[in-house]
Amino acid sequence: MGRMTVHFVGAGPGAADLITLRAASLLAAADVVLYPGTYLDADVLAHCPDARQVDTQRLDLDQLTEVMVAASRAGLEVVRLTSGDPSLYSALAEQTARLDAAGVAWDVCPGVPAYAAAAAAVGRELTVPLVAQSVVLTRTQARSTAMPDSESLAAFAATRATLVLHLAITRTRELAESLVGEYGADCPAVVVHRASQPSELVLRGTLTTIADQVEGAGLKQAAVILVGWALAREGSESWLYQAGRPRSAG
Repeated sequence: MGRMTVHFVGAGPGAADLITLRAASLLAAADVVLYPGTYLDADVLAHCPDARQVDTQRLDLDQLTEVMVAASRAGLEVVRLTSGDPSLYSALAEQTARLDAAGVAWDVCPGVPAYAAAAAAVGRELTVPLVAQSVVLTRTQARSTAMPDSESLAAFAATRATLVLHLAITRTRELAESLVGEYGADCPAVVVHRASQPSELVLRGTLTTIADQVEGAGLKQAAVILVGWALAREGSESWLYQAGRPRSAG
């Protein structure tokens, strides 16, 4: 039996109804689905009720690869779900490298990123004219992979762009204190825990108040931190929609 393609599928921020039509189709056809149980709402798996479902939260990279390669070589349709979108913090690079080495074909289906769901939950645009026109997606150094020397939080903060911090919730107080110098003590800071899921929790504050809220709620994982003045909803109107601006003929 020929080897099948392993599909890396972005499961979105966790809600069962925030996956793409393509993702739903791939899940419905799958024989084996590997999913990150720590981050996804269980209802997502309702899209693949007949598949063998493998929770990956306690599997290492070798074990993950073994399951995917064995299933592919057995002629089974395999979906590897990732939280959010596979282009961010999904370990896609190392997993696909191992599949390449094993001669197993793979492809990628994008998903709704967690930061987009977090912004939607608070009803804010992350880019506001004359306030912030850039968004920095980053994380911090903790027990995970080391950050490159060139990617310090201080360097990003100096731009005063809107910051989106992943995998950083346990360091909220330290991070907030480090950002006050560039953004100001009253700069809006928002934490969204399990964005889009039934257990979603939104904490709104400033760089001086957000850590108390996070610690009071006991948040340890599955949360996104948003920082920046764009969250205050103040700034100029977009030139794109201004009255009197010449319109293209297209």
